[in-house]
Amino acid sequence: MSDTVVSTADLTAELARLREEVAIVRSLARRAADRGEIENLFSRYMHLHNAFEDEQIIPLWVAEGTEGIRARYTNAGQYTTWESVVRYHRGRPHPEGKLILHTTSTPVIEVAGDGETAKGVWLMAGTESGLTDPEVAKAFPDMYSEGEVLGQKVWAHWVWCKYAIDFLRQDGEWKIWKFRCYELARAPFDENWVSFGLKNQAAFDLDLMYFGEDGKPVFMPPADEPVPTENHPYSPTSVQRLDPVPPVPHETFSDTFR
Repeated sequence: MSDTVVSTADLTAELARLREEVAIVRSLARRAADRGEIENLFSRYMHLHNAFEDEQIIPLWVAEGTEGIRARYTNAGQYTTWESVVRYHRGRPHPEGKLILHTTSTPVIEVAGDGETAKGVWLMAGTESGLTDPEVAKAFPDMYSEGEVLGQKVWAHWVWCKYAIDFLRQDGEWKIWKFRCYELARAPFDENWVSFGLKNQAAFDLDLMYFGEDGKPVFMPPADEPVPTENHPYSPTSVQRLDPVPPVPHETFSDTFR
């Protein structure tokens, strides 16, 4: 019986192969962990937003002074400074009778090969409701149901949106960097989204943010610049588009779509 002799060259080659495999496994494990951290980050955002705890959302954003920060919610404009972005989350009230329940699903998340940035898209289906002073409600008659509750007009809506978010790793943690919300459709509880969609086309051009204390309208902070392209919610006369496009594998933020 002869002993198998392994040459130094064979051992060196095997060691190099094992090192390469370990590097690949470490990279895959890091990217999987990154994906989980990013999904948790946006889910945390939504839980806080649903509970009107928007002040706690501010630390989820990139640090003040970060280049390229951006947020966009309507066609009324976009925010391009840290101060204007976080102003959206400041002073959000907890009015009696108001409910927001936004649930996100169907994420497509791609972490860049360099591990410094990531892109994600989500779908959202939810409900929104509240009470408004009848005099205030006269300005937005299509939003409300018939009758009153506690002497107030009722708005109770189904709502569907899409989100496209870019993330940046800062000091070892993932942060929200660029944020865009696309409202896809909405409808009062007692009306279908087809007939309401025909009436609601101008709503996304307005800077109405929400109804706050006593049902008074609260408007978006002044935008820093116009939107480069407009988004319009569903209409029975429109054709659906793949927008945002789900992210694809990429090495750096610069070599993928923006």
